[in-house]
Amino acid sequence: MLVRRRAILLPMNSNAQHTNAGTTQTAAHPVVGRFAPSPSGRMHLGNVYSALVAWLSVRSQNGRMVLRIEDLDERCRRGKFDEQLIADLRWLGLDWDEGPYYQSDRLDLYRDAVRALASQDLVYPCFCTRAELHAASAPHREDGQVIYPGTCRRLSPEEAAERARRTGRPPALRLRVPEEEITFTDGHMGTYGEDLPRDCGDFLLRRSDGMFAYQLAVVVDDAAMGVTQVVRGSDLLDSTPRQIWLQEELGLPHPEYGHVPLLLAPDGRRLAKRDRDQELGALQSCYSAQELVGQLALLAGLITEYAPISPAELIPLFSWEKLPQADCAVHWADGICTFFTKTIQSPVQRDRPPV
Repeated sequence: MLVRRRAILLPMNSNAQHTNAGTTQTAAHPVVGRFAPSPSGRMHLGNVYSALVAWLSVRSQNGRMVLRIEDLDERCRRGKFDEQLIADLRWLGLDWDEGPYYQSDRLDLYRDAVRALASQDLVYPCFCTRAELHAASAPHREDGQVIYPGTCRRLSPEEAAERARRTGRPPALRLRVPEEEITFTDGHMGTYGEDLPRDCGDFLLRRSDGMFAYQLAVVVDDAAMGVTQVVRGSDLLDSTPRQIWLQEELGLPHPEYGHVPLLLAPDGRRLAKRDRDQELGALQSCYSAQELVGQLALLAGLITEYAPISPAELIPLFSWEKLPQADCAVHWADGICTFFTKTIQSPVQRDRPPV
């Protein structure tokens, strides 16, 4: 089987030079970054860390920030957490130049993108349920996600109509991926690639309940908003080849990508909003914004000794070369914040939130 290989170089602009005034000299095209939080719960410390790095990367290059609320899931729309996210970013000292934009207001753009892909014969209906896929012997990724085995890929229009009649539910829409490997250079993690059919399979564009998939929406929105730099957690590194391929098929530009390491719970699992891990609300009861930013700045290698500091004060100190690449376990106990094997004694003697 012939597998096409496509390598795409997307270097981060980490060579901007600071002037004495703390601004930067940038290339002719300004950098545009984005915050793209999901209002599914209160931000945890890992979300704050990624947002801080994204903001510093853009501001250190005299760029612009866009705020986009990713509320595709109806359970997240116009609830309490979207306003809380905005308030939390302001509390941290992270500002933006455009937005907030809401994905729930942009559904027509996603429909247009699906039609464009369908016109290339890349879209097909899928009647498989999540339970059926997990129960089947379909291959699984290391993170537990099912790689779609192509069950509905070759259904004829007549077979699809019969399947729709028999199931009595609308189908999901999947994207027919080619025999192709997409490789790109991440601005922080280096070269990364995936064989599309082997490593992710035909992925969803729209769920059976009508909700558009994350992979489609972010590609459409980043292009429409002029985003040139995407900075996010390394848990989304494996989404990037799919998004790059989608950009190619839709004729959209490729932004630069930089993926930052994750902050983990003491037991090594990823922080999760649903578990209220290192929730910002609890941290706010014990830390000022500058104290919290100072802890994260030390973790990021931007300062060598702990001190409270604002994001604005970190701009002239920021460099991608200083950031670690490994994930980091974090916990608070008895007024001491511990990252990796590095222990930082905070000068603030208030009780710290429980882990």
